[in-house]
Amino acid sequence: MKSRSKWTKKASSGVTPANAPVRNRTYSPLDETDIARIEGDVEGMGDLRIASAGDLPVAPTDESSTKPSMAEIFGPGGLLEKCHGGYEFRRSQQEMAEIIEAAFREKKHAMVEAGTGTGKTLGYLIPAIRSGRRIVVSTATKSLQEQLYTKDVPFLQRHFAPELNVAVMKGRNNFVCRAKVHHLAGEGQAFLRGLDELDWFTQIRDWEKLTETGDRAELNFLPDDNELWPRLDARRDTCTGQKCPEFNQCFLTKMHQRAREADIIIVNHHLFFADLALKQDDFGSILPEYSAVVFDEAHEIEDVASDYFGRQISNYRFEELARDTEHVLRIAGLSSASLLKRAAQLKERSRSFFDAFPAKDGRFPFDANERAGFLERHREAYDDLVQAVKRLETDLSALPKKPDEVINIARRASELRGELTFLLEQTEKNNVYWFERRNKGVFVTATPIDVSELLREQLFAQFDTVVLTSATLAVGGRFDYVKQRLGVDAARERVLAHEFDFGTQAMLYIPRELPDVRDPGFVPAASEEIARMLEITRGRAFCLFTSYNQMKEVHERVKRMVRFPLFLQGTAPRSALLDRFKNTPGSVLFATASFWQGVDVPGEQLSCVIIDRLPFAVPSDPIVAARVKALLDDGRNAFAEYQVPEAVLALKQGFGRLIRARSDRGALCILDNRIQRKQYGRIFIESLPEYKITQDIAEVKRFMQHL
Repeated sequence: MKSRSKWTKKASSGVTPANAPVRNRTYSPLDETDIARIEGDVEGMGDLRIASAGDLPVAPTDESSTKPSMAEIFGPGGLLEKCHGGYEFRRSQQEMAEIIEAAFREKKHAMVEAGTGTGKTLGYLIPAIRSGRRIVVSTATKSLQEQLYTKDVPFLQRHFAPELNVAVMKGRNNFVCRAKVHHLAGEGQAFLRGLDELDWFTQIRDWEKLTETGDRAELNFLPDDNELWPRLDARRDTCTGQKCPEFNQCFLTKMHQRAREADIIIVNHHLFFADLALKQDDFGSILPEYSAVVFDEAHEIEDVASDYFGRQISNYRFEELARDTEHVLRIAGLSSASLLKRAAQLKERSRSFFDAFPAKDGRFPFDANERAGFLERHREAYDDLVQAVKRLETDLSALPKKPDEVINIARRASELRGELTFLLEQTEKNNVYWFERRNKGVFVTATPIDVSELLREQLFAQFDTVVLTSATLAVGGRFDYVKQRLGVDAARERVLAHEFDFGTQAMLYIPRELPDVRDPGFVPAASEEIARMLEITRGRAFCLFTSYNQMKEVHERVKRMVRFPLFLQGTAPRSALLDRFKNTPGSVLFATASFWQGVDVPGEQLSCVIIDRLPFAVPSDPIVAARVKALLDDGRNAFAEYQVPEAVLALKQGFGRLIRARSDRGALCILDNRIQRKQYGRIFIESLPEYKITQDIAEVKRFMQHL
């Protein structure tokens, strides 16, 4: 007889209680044609395999049962402690589980700020499993996705929930398209560019026959920036869905089949909001039906939602359309001189149009007046591009007996032309229009100024339980800011007590004598202060900056003052820099926004975090400026209601890099003394843990020597 789950305990009666949870199995079938509409650039997520309970040993339990309480699971001497030799009771973890279980039971939303060390994943996974509902867990970082799938889920299956099914879903461009591999294999070497591509394709072709997932993450030999993978991946632009001869063996089909059978589906925020945006436009869905969602790292969802409810074109999209047109026409045997000419003209017209944008890297406003002026100066380049796309679309649509791949290309051309004319000629009140030049790319974007109403209608009103958790959700101990930005009207709210003794483990140093951060003398004085701090901490530090230019200038000054190995963001890939920092004793990393969160360096190697200034968003950024203006136009205080809370959450993320375990110790330093001079600084201090605070560097030296 199969063992029952340990979610049950011995009871006096021999029957299953009437209120035992029942799995919902009323799932509607997915339409692969609708699924195919999702953009193929969603970032990757963990493994695709279903966590199968049948592969794991299960301890027998008594058949007579009722559910144990959260205290009996998480508390001292409880089930978790009995199953896990290294388990430590954490009151905040138990409290979190109780709050979330109540939210599932009462069908309410919940917001929980839980710091590092709480054990958040078990704190929400156990209530999710016990709810008897299909739950989507959405997270932001690959490291957390890997932890969920490879550590937490197998542990729960082994000891508590042997029949639990968990699936991980990823974006389309993470998977190889079998049809494309077979087509390219049949064409020989004609469309492979050089010996490297020939070698890579040979390995991919052999791998495609053996892999169970088709996930690019398995290909450790393939460079990130190679041009072969985009010609082989399963992005929607060339997908024919159920009409494809490989549909039943397609890796995407298998992924969706696994998800339909799963109790818990792990996604990332990008995929979740891509799905939500499709549902808003009545384009179907990517995810199977679910009844509740848990957002881990929920502080990031406003920005991700803004991306997916907005609209964007780029020179890359036009270049890919032209390239894919040539490729599909050759495969279909339709590559006439006139059609190939149309594709070549599209490349040329696209290049001329996007070259008209200013050459300087950065993000710039592109409101109605600026777009009108741009079109007045570059009307010919714009009209030429619109006509080039339209002619390609018309000629492809006119082909007799055309295959589905050609129909898809024509559809893409129509959609892209519509996006182009919308972004250059139309205005929606709730959107901010802007463009960005980044390396070789030019991006023209319309972003919602406020996503709160969209999320209120599409998310919080549609699902009776949405759980938001992160180490950084509250400002001054309250959730008002996040609730207002995300459209949460009512929720269970709790800021959990920290599991670390920050007063003993860390000291916050705020130099008294430094100039104001806006003073020309700030950079040289800050550089000297950083050098003094590094001598005290013997390197082993992150120096985090809000400005890329200021980071480079301070780095140049500090490297002449100290002998520690210094690493600079931008000189190598992010992952390579982090590995070098971890493996180089006494090293120092100079970095900007991308290292403020999602970076974990426990132990002595990171003993100091230095932040140059309070991380207020750049006021000239088009999205920030538009959101500030919207609040001001509404008669509200944009600085207090938006700019300060955003900076508080960012500062909490930056300081969160230092103390990652009970054994971690170190110094925190913020060089911006406005945190003590200005009235709003009190909000920052109240939002941070109870660090020991000093303005005396000698006290920092004594603290570090004592450690």
